[in-house]
Amino acid sequence: MTYDTSYGVSRMPKIYFIDCTNRDVVQASRMRLAKLQKTMVNIYLGQLGVHQSEFAFPYAKHEQNYVRANLELKELGAMGELVLEGWCRAVIPDVDKSLPTGVKDLNLSISTSDQMITHKFGGKLNREGVIKEMTQAVAFAKKAGVRTVGVNAEDASRTDMGYLIEFGQAAKEAGADRLRYCDTLGYDSPLSIYERMRTLAERVGLPLEQHCHNDLGMAVANSVAGAKGAVDGGVDAYINTSVNGLGERAGQADLLSCILAIRFSRDMESYEIGDNLNLKVATKLARYVAYAFHLPIPINQPGVGANVFAHESGIHADGMLKDRRNYELYDYELLGLDEGPAMGVPWWAEPPRPGRTITTGEYGGLAGFKHVYDRLGVAFPDDEIAEQILELVRYASGHTKLPLTDDELRFIATYPEQVRKILTLTP
Repeated sequence: MTYDTSYGVSRMPKIYFIDCTNRDVVQASRMRLAKLQKTMVNIYLGQLGVHQSEFAFPYAKHEQNYVRANLELKELGAMGELVLEGWCRAVIPDVDKSLPTGVKDLNLSISTSDQMITHKFGGKLNREGVIKEMTQAVAFAKKAGVRTVGVNAEDASRTDMGYLIEFGQAAKEAGADRLRYCDTLGYDSPLSIYERMRTLAERVGLPLEQHCHNDLGMAVANSVAGAKGAVDGGVDAYINTSVNGLGERAGQADLLSCILAIRFSRDMESYEIGDNLNLKVATKLARYVAYAFHLPIPINQPGVGANVFAHESGIHADGMLKDRRNYELYDYELLGLDEGPAMGVPWWAEPPRPGRTITTGEYGGLAGFKHVYDRLGVAFPDDEIAEQILELVRYASGHTKLPLTDDELRFIATYPEQVRKILTLTP
């Protein structure tokens, strides 16, 4: 691993997060947020401690009041240290229209792959023209006083590496502060993006953003591998994310999944997150985004899904009750799941109960079963009786094909003989 000396002192490069929920997600088909909802997402991102929110299209008239208001809120301290960055096409008119809002941080985007240069621009631009348009827009933004300018290489993963290096070097010479590598179609693999990011870091020398989509189900893995490549190449990494992994088509890298992967996965101990994160906000943020988009949090969503801290299988429940590290890599308290519901949102935006959940059912074991009934205030005189009721619970769960409710569990324990009859089918 190398060291970044661009700041005048030797230091280990770090990994930061830029969340694109308020830009990439809201532009996706069937995905909408009201401006108030976008503002709340920014507030929660600030509370979480994320470095930057790609919060708007500041050149668009219908966004500009929202942009100004959020910049005011930022100045008033409502968003902590969160940087509010606007997205523009890499053309001077977009930048020029954005400036009156007061936005001071921009990302300028242009396609770089031959596929898009040929079949999207339709002959209006060639490789040289793409670089010219981008460098002119960067120079215009910097001259106008924009504080940080990121340059986005759309479809970078399908861009010839030699041209991508040339593009990055031209961006740097024009005054760009970062280069965004867009895996626009989720085409990369973890191995390929690591190598490409490391090469760009070593050849271009700009901090690198990883913007990975999930078309092949590898957005989180690619983001983490790409960040490793950037850091190993000697520059800071900025992982682009969205809350709950939402976004264009199959979505993009989930914010919390990326954070947890860097914090808890193998061989990541030497990679440091630069953001001062308060992960207790993660659950509130995930629930709010689910609520605002009317999209339930998947039951298996890393960190905040209802089943992440739920155990039923006899072996798993018994092992977890003996030591949580048997089946849990991280603690639910870390994510604020011990603090209960954060807001009055629909049932599908909330886990069944705060924190860890033990259930019992078709494949449950005695330890988990007794734990559940203890919570209900039901005790058994001995293990033999408990085993008999457990057997009924297994059959009942198999019968309904659903987790048993508290009242169903109480009913089974109170009327075992009648339950046995109800569950017995005679052809």
